[in-house]
Amino acid sequence: MTAESPLPEPDRVPGVPHPRESTRVLGQDAAISDFLGAAQSGRMHHAWLLTGPRGTGKATLAWTMAKWLLAGGAPDRIEIDPAQPVIRRVLALSEPRLMLLRRPVDEKSGRLRAEITVDEVRRLQSFLHMSAAEGGHRVAIIDAADEMNTAAANALLKQLEEPPRDTTLILVAHQPGRLLPTIRSRCRELRLHPLPAEAMSQILDDLAVEGDAAGLSALAGGSVGEAVRLAAQDGLAVYAAIVALFADYPRMDRRAAASLADLAAGRPGADGDPFDLVVTLLDRFLTRAARSGLLGAPLPEAAMGEAEVLGRISPDQRAAQLWASAQAELSARARAGRAVNLDPSALVMDMLIGLANQPAV
Repeated sequence: MTAESPLPEPDRVPGVPHPRESTRVLGQDAAISDFLGAAQSGRMHHAWLLTGPRGTGKATLAWTMAKWLLAGGAPDRIEIDPAQPVIRRVLALSEPRLMLLRRPVDEKSGRLRAEITVDEVRRLQSFLHMSAAEGGHRVAIIDAADEMNTAAANALLKQLEEPPRDTTLILVAHQPGRLLPTIRSRCRELRLHPLPAEAMSQILDDLAVEGDAAGLSALAGGSVGEAVRLAAQDGLAVYAAIVALFADYPRMDRRAAASLADLAAGRPGADGDPFDLVVTLLDRFLTRAARSGLLGAPLPEAAMGEAEVLGRISPDQRAAQLWASAQAELSARARAGRAVNLDPSALVMDMLIGLANQPAV
């Protein structure tokens, strides 16, 4: 077996099926069309680089492309019959013509390593130079390629420079700028964009994610993974509390602010870190406030009464600049506070007091 499934899986979002289990890709028609167009024209590239924000379906598309290549899919559609034996083997990570590279688990600690190591790429080298057991295409998925260390990246580059026949490499990258320019130049890029609200709602419904799909979509910025994380942490309720804090801005209910700060001090769990949640949603609120001053209050609302609050506190371009500056300062303060292990509750309270005391619009 060439693809192993160590636990935990670094490319899995808690609470939802793994991307390899998806049967369709929604909201990325342009990328799918480019891939199928290359197949129809006989110009199938040996290496594909899937880029775009986290949670927009890069891993789902990578696995769908792999299934299509391994099963010999139709040239006009990317979906493959899930009943095919090769698809069942892919789902079980037992398909001998498939190789999966991702961050390995440290055998001593049982935790994921921070990087994809050169040893993983050496396994890929062995896979690429062996004969395919059943003939046909071989596929390797690297998720995420921007997590390779320097030695691993250099080893992969050699494979891209001299690709074996009947082999396709599919690289997923959240931050493609971290890749070697020579790696990027040897791949054909498929850029995925934030998902439109309709596709987000459909996917969240398919995943049985509870909560207002429109609100989650608005806060998640078109990222399904982020929407799932927000739903698991009751992010809509936290965001509503933040909006309520600014209902009487520049006045701020100190008791409500203290409650939000106490929430940030909660213990991290399987669903995420409460401090990260509060800081992320404060950042989103300030970003949406800045946008409101330039383009009007964003729709749909992510909380009841949000449009009214944003329209009042950020009515014009001057206000937008103030909120944009506040957002940048808050992010810097959060990073600095985390770096020196400040108390999360005190750090969030300090941020909120700072926002309340900034020049009124």
